[in-house]
Amino acid sequence: MRIPYRKPGKFSQIVADPLMTTAKLNELKAELEKLKQYLHPQAAAEVSRLAELGDFSENAEYQLAKGRLRGINSAIFRLGKQIDGAVIINSDRQTDTVKIGCKVTVEYENKQKIFQILGSAETNPSRGIISHNSPIGAALIGHKIGEIIQIKLSDKEVGYKIIGIE
Repeated sequence: MRIPYRKPGKFSQIVADPLMTTAKLNELKAELEKLKQYLHPQAAAEVSRLAELGDFSENAEYQLAKGRLRGINSAIFRLGKQIDGAVIINSDRQTDTVKIGCKVTVEYENKQKIFQILGSAETNPSRGIISHNSPIGAALIGHKIGEIIQIKLSDKEVGYKIIGIE
């Protein structure tokens, strides 16, 4: 029997952003430990228990348990790879130019906003944490206090003036 070839999906080869803070790295390590210590042994025990019932082709519970175990194994592999390739963001106290890890205070349209520029794994725009890959984050990196940066957003162009860098 010939196995069909399936072209990988559009998003199947996306590499996770390696830049992260020490807190995020510790969070990922804790999640990996939880998967290895608790979830994987439980799922493996469930699969072996259901395998004893026999007739794998008509054993729906076995198929579902096997799928859960595959998902846990995939998550363990993905997290391990992300932890191994992690690059810690160094938050040095030099505040003359915008870098990854900085908090930047900007003014636009007579409003002030504070952005913290981190890696893609830690973004939370509602809390002011943006990625260095985002349009605003990428435009701010490398600029100094007092500079005005024109950023083209989806429908307009906005001028951001850098007020402070922490």
